[in-house]
Amino acid sequence: MFITFDKKIIMAELFEKLHLEGVGKIIVIASGKGGVGKSTVAANLAVSLARNGYRTALVDADIYGPTIPRMFGVESVQPAVTALGDKEMIFPIEKFGVKIMSIGFFVEPHQSLIWRGPMASSAMTQLFENTSWGETDYMVVDLPPGTGDIQLTIVQKLELAGAIIVTTPQGIALNDVRKAASMFANPEIKVPLFGVVENMSWFSPEKHPEEKYFLFGEGGGRQIANEYQTTLLGQVPLVMEVGEAAEHGRTIFNISNTVVSSAFERITQQVVKAVEAGNPA
Repeated sequence: MFITFDKKIIMAELFEKLHLEGVGKIIVIASGKGGVGKSTVAANLAVSLARNGYRTALVDADIYGPTIPRMFGVESVQPAVTALGDKEMIFPIEKFGVKIMSIGFFVEPHQSLIWRGPMASSAMTQLFENTSWGETDYMVVDLPPGTGDIQLTIVQKLELAGAIIVTTPQGIALNDVRKAASMFANPEIKVPLFGVVENMSWFSPEKHPEEKYFLFGEGGGRQIANEYQTTLLGQVPLVMEVGEAAEHGRTIFNISNTVVSSAFERITQQVVKAVEAGNPA
């Protein structure tokens, strides 16, 4: 089964906001570069919100490298599609209390999408618009890394509550993350920055959990948070179990290491507080 996306894009509609029936607050998760754990943060934030009683949706907007289906162990599952009049409506896959939607559900795992910007943006718009979300308190959107067409389409087409930036501590990651943070601060975009999540902050051996080794440097997340006058929402340590869990369709709440789950609980509380206040954390 494959949804046929309309390849035409009408420029006059570019800046018209989409109305997503029943969807509450939308939070985007961004990074300046790949490999910093952005999708891990997005997935586990969504699960944490659901565990705290919020009706939650998760959208994998990384159209060229969708990973969310694999992280949730639903790669082989295909969403139901129903024709309503002249429109096809897609019903998201649900797991761990989260409604999941990804372009990865409609392409083979090893198939590449050779789409130019307008076509990719049009397909992503349809994915949001043609999905039956039901009543949802929070929608978490896992953006592609960088500041390209997909990111711009989403910030222009959706009413966003705010953004979270994910980085690792080392300097080379900070150079890239500044570009992502600057995009949200752009006067023409003006998306509130809820804060920064620093991933892979340190490594602690399993047999010596009290020891911390700062493999990628130290203080990078706080530096970016200070530069953009926002909050360091949390520091997530490098734990082998996190990657293993993602490979097998499990979450951080299914592993024995509680340091990571505790970090996400704190991050979730700060994000909810920021959203409810209507201001960055």
